[in-house]
Amino acid sequence: MTILHLAHRDDWETAVATGEYRTSTRGATLDEVGFIHASYPDQLPRVAAFVHAGDDQELCVLVLDDELIRADGVRVVDEDGGDGELYPHIYGPLRPRWVVEVRPAGFDAGGVFWYRSGPCDHREPGRRSVGFDL
Repeated sequence: MTILHLAHRDDWETAVATGEYRTSTRGATLDEVGFIHASYPDQLPRVAAFVHAGDDQELCVLVLDDELIRADGVRVVDEDGGDGELYPHIYGPLRPRWVVEVRPAGFDAGGVFWYRSGPCDHREPGRRSVGFDL
């Protein structure tokens, strides 16, 4: 199953260089929280608006293969995010090889969250995006 994590691109690029990603959510590390926050595709727009609205850093969506994560012995647990909805939580650092795609993301001038609907280079203009008006 595919799960998603919204990341700052700089954090992701550091993870690629070091071999692991340890950011739980904006402003908090895995060590502080105990797990890495993730979302299912239908949850991502709400999570983005709640966590990253007003964020001026470049964002990207990490598309994760939960079977690869579990195969390495790391727990992925659906847990209540505090609103009665279940979100996937990853109990360990992310390894870059679990990331099957990195999709550019952000907010447009009107505050609408968007992310690329398929794999593409984050510098490549003109690709179709998925927008979400919240």
